[in-house]
Amino acid sequence: MLSILDKWLWHHEYWLPPGITWKDMEDSEHTRYPRPRDLVIAIPYAFVFIAARCLFERLIALPLSKQMGVKEKIRRKASPRPTLEEVYRTQSACPKENDILALSKQCDISVQEVKMWFRHRRNQDRPSITQKFCEASWRFAFYLLAFVAGLCVLLDKPWFWDQKECWKGYPQHVLLPSQYWYYMIELAFYWSLLFRVSLDVKRKDFKEQIIHHIATIFLIGFSYCANYIRVGTLVMVVHDASDYIMESAKMFNYAGWRRSCDTLFVVFAVVFLITRLLIFPNVVIYTTFYYSMEIFQPFFGYYFFNLLLMVLQLLHIFWAYLILRMAVKFVFIGKIDKDERSDAEESDGTEEEEDGRTESKCVLLANHNGVLNKITHGMKRKSNERNRLPKAR
Repeated sequence: MLSILDKWLWHHEYWLPPGITWKDMEDSEHTRYPRPRDLVIAIPYAFVFIAARCLFERLIALPLSKQMGVKEKIRRKASPRPTLEEVYRTQSACPKENDILALSKQCDISVQEVKMWFRHRRNQDRPSITQKFCEASWRFAFYLLAFVAGLCVLLDKPWFWDQKECWKGYPQHVLLPSQYWYYMIELAFYWSLLFRVSLDVKRKDFKEQIIHHIATIFLIGFSYCANYIRVGTLVMVVHDASDYIMESAKMFNYAGWRRSCDTLFVVFAVVFLITRLLIFPNVVIYTTFYYSMEIFQPFFGYYFFNLLLMVLQLLHIFWAYLILRMAVKFVFIGKIDKDERSDAEESDGTEEEEDGRTESKCVLLANHNGVLNKITHGMKRKSNERNRLPKAR
């Protein structure tokens, strides 16, 4: 099996520049190069991250949420109705109008009660604010530490300041221990996110998040195996530069600290737009497209690597659109209502509130009409009295 993979999948003509083979990158006593087998260690490390996350959320994030004043919304539980529960679990959580009408007749309840039951049932499955806060806290802690670690790894490296250095001597770049651990930690973290994606808070960009995790894992893994280590470290530190700010803004939002949340959102938006829409395409992608061509001719690995970078850039543009939408609301409304990606909780009393408002309007109209009727009746009565008076001779 390994020989087949080596011959057809990992052939040097696909992944290395013309004239270079894997034999040119064999380890020696004083040099070590990246190997695909090194990536296997990231899988068990991913489960270590999952275990560490559970401990972090229980021992640190949960007490912190109480200290910051995170409050849960009171949710009404859906009453036990086996027929509706079966439909909810096996068919749809949001049935269509025809289905609701049929369920109403089948359960002998009103259409309004069926809609209310499904609304309450959907809210039961939504994560609590405390869960959201704990998730944001965990990501904040990792992204902040990863960004600081990335800067420590890169600040003294020449390719951090001059991106042409990424390609001098490529692909025979020696793997440094700091680069190895930086890669393995980042890769293990994204594997852990992918493993837990079905349990984490689901947002509107759920599919985009999965694509992002998969593209990131492929990008990290491929850049490691093909020894794009120098460019890969730049990609990771650029991404980590804004992520921890976003997670901290979420934490303050869930805690109800509106002013702090709004301030951090502005900072995050500025950093995100600069790093993802300016630095990433104009520095990272530019060096992979053009500077690399000064060293070698295009090959399959070159196109594949740039394709992954472009997928990330398209996701950056999508998220920038959502951020700018929030920024427009912030400018014209004066505050940020919610994360545009969030799956907002449905109000338990939405329709009752609407009914209440309708009833209030009816009462006001009735009172208004009553006053008009009284005035009209009074005018008619006075008119009749005048008509009954004897006419002056």
